[in-house]
Formats: sequence, structure tokens, C-alpha cells
Amino acid sequence: TLSTEPIHQMKTLMAEAYRQAKPVVIDPVAVSSIHYRQKIIDELLALGTPQIIRGNAGEIAYLAGLDWQANGIDAGSGEIDLVKVAQTAAKKQQTTILLSGPTDIITDGHHTTKVANGTPLFQVHVGSGDMLTGLCAAFVAVSPDNPYQAAIDAATTFAVAGQLVAEAMPTPLPGSFYPQLLDCLFNITAADVQTHAQVTEVLTHE
Repeated sequence: TLSTEPIHQMKTLMAEAYRQAKPVVIDPVAVSSIHYRQKIIDELLALGTPQIIRGNAGEIAYLAGLDWQANGIDAGSGEIDLVKVAQTAAKKQQTTILLSGPTDIITDGHHTTKVANGTPLFQVHVGSGDMLTGLCAAFVAVSPDNPYQAAIDAATTFAVAGQLVAEAMPTPLPGSFYPQLLDCLFNITAADVQTHAQVTEVLTHE
């Protein structure tokens, strides 16, 4: 639950990051379904432009200014073209968008990439999106001049790790999935990601 103190801390940290030209990643949790969170996200976005915004379909639809039926932090189903949702949000917010789901969509509004790796266990493990947001921050910290590629690399690494863990489990269950996912993220190599990545570029007409 957001309260005054953590909100103030977020604003202070973000303002300082922008002042020092440090990359910022925003995860607009439940912004599509809670009006109070919409107000806070709008205030955070008014401080500057983050390098990456990571959210589910409902959250990104809000940032795109599109109607979306959503309830809860993981609300993400709807009858709409998710590529267009992500692209619209990227253009409106002038940043890189990572719309996460069964297929992740990454776009800067001009270039768009899909990552098809992953596992259904991501959908039942609350916090998977938060982990991906953290990974985005780690990748863009290394490549601050190319947040689009950083988001692609983060999404691909996370999705491949989850897929490898789930495929290796005799019975894929969420309780045992999480610690093994952490171990896999610690041990995964660039070669692992390159071998298993299912990444495609989306051709768009502007």
C-alpha cells in the first residue's frame, strides 16, 4: 500500500536520478485499476522521462490512454491489439515500453520486438513482473544509451531462465519454481540465452 513516506522517497530518488542523468525504470503497479495509483504515476511521470516502463497489458493500456477492463495487479486480458497498445504508450510517454505477458512486447514506438519464451508459471507467481522490472534496471544501468535493447535483453534473459527451469522440473509447481528461477538467473550465460531465445522483430508501417 502506498503511503506518504514511500511516495516522497520515490519522488526524491527519481528527481536525483534525473539530475545525475542516471537511468530510471518505472513499474506502474495496478495503475489501470486503482485511481489513487493513477494520480501517483502521473506525478512520477511529470518529474521526467524514464528509460523503460515495464507493465502488464492493463497497466500499459492506461499509459497509452486506452480503455481497458482491469482488476488487480495482474489484470491483463482484453480484446485489443497488444502491439498497438505498447506502441501507442511508447509514443505517448516517449520512452521504451516492455509490455510483459505470455509473449513480451518491447517497443520504443518505432521499433518493436516480441519475446515468445517463458512459462505459464510466471502468471501464477505474483512478483514475476517485479523481478523483470529489476532486471530491466540492471540491464539499462549497463547500457543507458540503448534502453530499447536493454529491455529486449532483460526480457529475453528472464523468459529463457523461467522456461529452462520449468522444463527441467518433473512437476512444474510455483512454490519450487521461484527459488530455482533465482538460481538460474544467477547461473545463466549469454550462450544459454542465445541458444534458446525466441525473439522476433515486428514489422510496422508508420
